[in-house]
Amino acid sequence: MEQLVGVHHHHSSSSSLSPRTPSPTHPLPHLLRLPSSSNRLRPPDHPHSSHPVSKLLRVTPPFFLVLLAAVYLLASFTIFSSPAASLRPSKNHPKLLLPMPAPSPPPPDLFELHGGRIRAWITNVGATVTSLLVPDNNGVLGDVVLGFDSLDPYQEKCSTFNDACLNNLKLVTSTSNYGWRIKDGKFTLNDKQYSLAINNPPNTLHGGFKGFDKVIWEVAEYVKGENPSITFKYYSKDGEEGFPGDVSVTARYSILASTTLKLEMEAIPLNKATPISLAQHTYWNLAGHNSGDVLAHTVQILGSQITPVDETSIPTGEMMPVSGSPFNFLTETTIGSRIDQVPGGYDHNFVIDCGEVKSGLCHVAKVTDPSSSRVLDIWADAPGVQFYTGNFLNGIVGKGGAVYGKHAGLCLETQGFPNAVNQPNFPSVVVQPGEKYSHTMLFEFSTK
Repeated sequence: MEQLVGVHHHHSSSSSLSPRTPSPTHPLPHLLRLPSSSNRLRPPDHPHSSHPVSKLLRVTPPFFLVLLAAVYLLASFTIFSSPAASLRPSKNHPKLLLPMPAPSPPPPDLFELHGGRIRAWITNVGATVTSLLVPDNNGVLGDVVLGFDSLDPYQEKCSTFNDACLNNLKLVTSTSNYGWRIKDGKFTLNDKQYSLAINNPPNTLHGGFKGFDKVIWEVAEYVKGENPSITFKYYSKDGEEGFPGDVSVTARYSILASTTLKLEMEAIPLNKATPISLAQHTYWNLAGHNSGDVLAHTVQILGSQITPVDETSIPTGEMMPVSGSPFNFLTETTIGSRIDQVPGGYDHNFVIDCGEVKSGLCHVAKVTDPSSSRVLDIWADAPGVQFYTGNFLNGIVGKGGAVYGKHAGLCLETQGFPNAVNQPNFPSVVVQPGEKYSHTMLFEFSTK
């Protein structure tokens, strides 16, 4: 029950996903011309033109001079006897201060990271990956991310089944994107109950109706060249989608070596304790985004337990071993071999065992497409990973007119456990003011 996002675009732009979304052309301001000087303003050209006052006095009768003096004296008395309040601001009346206009949000845009053998396009709409070109075993590049041709769909609010939108980056945090699901959209923290947006009745999913996947992020840094990267920032205000506290969030994508995409996410609550669980939610199809379903892909998930769920997909609080069940992916297993034994398809949180470690990150999962021989290894430092098989994709028209049907993509979202804020026996997702939440992922591509 997620959104087909691409860590892609979020926020509208009707242009296609070219390497860069063109900025709108702004017309030049109109130039104002002063009127040319007029002869009527010039003194008349005759001998007496330099003495207009003396001429006036010679032709004005004495009666009119007396009347003119009287009018002058009356006007002077009226002005100088007026109350001071009419000439300067009164201390009893505050100044009228016009509100300062709010800063304009940055426009939706698209950015390319070219790192040798792979190329990624990422938008500031939701810090979303819209396309990722990866070579197959013959060196042929293919786009392995489901997505759209324009940025508009990434900004749209989604229906109950979030797959109606392609939203790959579910930065699940305190305000607009708390990891997975929160039961009944409620939790209690520091003796106060919080009520959240119910966008997946009866629960809250991925932070509510407008999660971090739908806001436009600020581009804090954009580095091209040999080690390209882009850093996005977002400031989440207290009360967004019902979550407490102001939170400063960053997401940094970079390309390492020649075929590895790295994502580093951080969040700092500024004034209130709040639950934070950031998750990356790209829909992968290693055969190519337009190649049909992923049921022939093999998957290895290095987790020996899952957190079983109730009828609304909320964890019961238990831990269930995967051995002897269709959830056993400890060795590479074809997705379609047992998916019919799982009502609706896979949409479950696995508890990461953390065996093999690289750069401080646990080996979480391995995905292989037999047709292209592309392999994706995922490494992360989160306690769980949500395995989702695009169960609610229902004929969405994506890039190049491709139609994404059921199981057209898979998600492996490393995260805190779903509903952890309401389950004391789950690893805590509550972060205190001034503390730093961090979550790092590596997407390592190769060929078999």
